Amino acid sequence: MSIVSMTGFARSTAEAGPWRFVWELKTVNGKGLDLRLRLPPPFDSLQEEARGVLGDALRRGTCFATLTANRDASAVSVRVNTVLLESIVAALEPYDGRTGMRAASLDAVLGVRGVVEVVDAAEEAGDVAAGAVMASLGRAAASLKADRAAEGRAISALLLRRMDAIEALAAAADDCPARKPEAIRKRLAEQIALITGHAGGFDPQRLHQEAVLLAAKADIREEIDRLRAHVAAVRTLLSDGGPVGRKLDFLAQEFMREANTLCSKSNDVALTAIGLDLKTEVEQFREQVQNVE
Repeated sequence: MSIVSMTGFARSTAEAGPWRFVWELKTVNGKGLDLRLRLPPPFDSLQEEARGVLGDALRRGTCFATLTANRDASAVSVRVNTVLLESIVAALEPYDGRTGMRAASLDAVLGVRGVVEVVDAAEEAGDVAAGAVMASLGRAAASLKADRAAEGRAISALLLRRMDAIEALAAAADDCPARKPEAIRKRLAEQIALITGHAGGFDPQRLHQEAVLLAAKADIREEIDRLRAHVAAVRTLLSDGGPVGRKLDFLAQEFMREANTLCSKSNDVALTAIGLDLKTEVEQFREQVQNVE
């Protein structure tokens, strides 16, 4: 299983009787799952069912789902209720000519409520249309998942490259000669000579002790070990896949914490440069992680 992106787009069309449907789904980054649906009448009653379909397909992100429904103009027709019409004519026949009454005219009979019916084929196809709407949404949701998964695979490759770079920088920091007590002692002696104006007169043993103390304060062994542990954790999450975006985001924060500490402990320009490069890589990692479900 690979990781999944939170951004994606899908479109699906369908027909049912006089109806023509278009579903458009768009997802963007979000802290949780936020479903925003727009369904026109008479299909707004399907909103909860549609939420269920999308909720099964997505785990995280903001989803905008819009249904457009159009129907043919010829869907409306007029129908004469012949049974009612004949019943009315038969009931009025005995009164034809009596007491000066005239036979009922056709236009008068057609004006009786229920004789002429306006038939909306679109409404009659309601159940069939609703089924087509949900089937189309199912296809759109499947297409959206595939789109998000494809982008997730691309993001995974980028994140792995970030891990390679962070691991290489951690190794460079570990091997930096400026971390050695001998290098610190040399710099300390040069600074003392610059301040006092001469290189002699300072106890070499005391100089060595001070250099060791400074090296201990500036030791970044724990930071390097944690960086390597975080790299291993990220690689495991990317390998396992699934909705791991929040875990990756947490690790991005931990990476930055270690990079900041490394820079604060730095006692050399070369080590500071490594720390700054490390912060750049971590920031790029954090930005890409924001898009992971």
